[in-house]
This record gives sequence, C-alpha cells and structure tokens, in this order.
Amino acid sequence: MTRPRKNRRIRFNPDVLYFKPRGIPLQDLEEVVIKKDEWEAIRLKYKEKLNQTESAKKMRISQSTFQRILSSANQKIAEALVSGKAIRIEDR
Repeated sequence: MTRPRKNRRIRFNPDVLYFKPRGIPLQDLEEVVIKKDEWEAIRLKYKEKLNQTESAKKMRISQSTFQRILSSANQKIAEALVSGKAIRIEDR
C-alpha cells in the first residue's frame, strides 16, 4: 500500500493556461499537460531563482520530491518545445 500524497503548497495561480506554437490552431496540436505543482516548481527554481532546498521548503515537500517534480516538468516542457506541442497548465 502506498503512502498518501502530501498536500503541496502552491502560491501562484497562472492567468494563462495554454502555450502553443505560433501559427498553428490549437485544435491541430497535441498537448503536454503540466500539473500545478510542476508549474510551481518551475516558477520557484527559475523565476524566483531559489535553490532546491529553499524551493522544497516553500512547497512543504522534501528536496528529493521537489527534484522529481522539477525533472518531470523540465521533460514535459522540452518535449513540447522540441516536438511543437501545446503546453496546457492543469487548472485544478
């Protein structure tokens, strides 16, 4: 039996929920979905320029969990950029 998932503190609610390549209708694109905790990890690490320990404390998770979330987000963003896919930020 797995451990229950800890609630993660997310302090940012994005106004924009989609990013897509220019000139291609959204209906013609595949999507990559980024969860809110992944978006928060990206924001803390790259926008706020916090290290992993500080970022993990702000999200109230362990540093190793933060690293897994950040790695997942980076992989999804890279997939979208390299393959020309839309990025959708999960709205819940």
